[in-house]
Amino acid sequence: MLALFRVPALFIAFLLINIVLLVVCIARPFHKNNVHIAGQLYSLMARVVGLKIVIQKDPAVKINEPYVYIANHQNSFDVITICKAALPGVVTIGKKSLKWIPIFGQIYWLSGNILIDRKNSGRARNTLDIAANKIANKKTSVWLFPEGTRSYGRGILPFKQGAFRLAKSTNEPVVMVTASNLHKKVKWNRWDNGIVLIDIAAPEALTEDHSIKEWMVHFNDQMKQKFEQINTQVDELEKSR
Repeated sequence: MLALFRVPALFIAFLLINIVLLVVCIARPFHKNNVHIAGQLYSLMARVVGLKIVIQKDPAVKINEPYVYIANHQNSFDVITICKAALPGVVTIGKKSLKWIPIFGQIYWLSGNILIDRKNSGRARNTLDIAANKIANKKTSVWLFPEGTRSYGRGILPFKQGAFRLAKSTNEPVVMVTASNLHKKVKWNRWDNGIVLIDIAAPEALTEDHSIKEWMVHFNDQMKQKFEQINTQVDELEKSR
């Protein structure tokens, strides 16, 4: 019975939030804080599906400082969970096909996010150049999902090199954002679906003692460890509720 309420409630909430965001984005298109506002508003839907989002941020991460953020990509609920961790001054890199989604696609574009054509390697490289220019000229941070696809319960997948090439070319630190396990966490007929813990790690500069590939493997290993660690934290938090 609860699902009969939740599904239309989620749809209505999504529609209303998109209307608000569309107005904001039309009023100030491509503003550097549009993505932050979108993340805060979309995360309101977490309560509708019975999730509580807890964010722990290392104090070394400063607001409006340029970083290359890397985050794990799990499933469609990411838009209402890990996106809450998008700080002011952050834009994301997403698939070009997103712009064809009615309303949401236009919001995604007007928010200042960068669209990448993954089917065309030359254009994909040009997208990283655009991202590098945003970091250099506007002091904007860029958020990427280095796995390149949703994991759907497979843990942390191998990374692609794009995020680390971007960090190297701009000489900006990498900030790792890790969300606890979301796979099969939401049961539509269960009122309380527990906690999603999101960890924002301290910035780490890519020094010359490692190659881009070595840094890619390093951060992949780090995120796997962090994923296991925060999953254990979630278990403990949920037991104490």
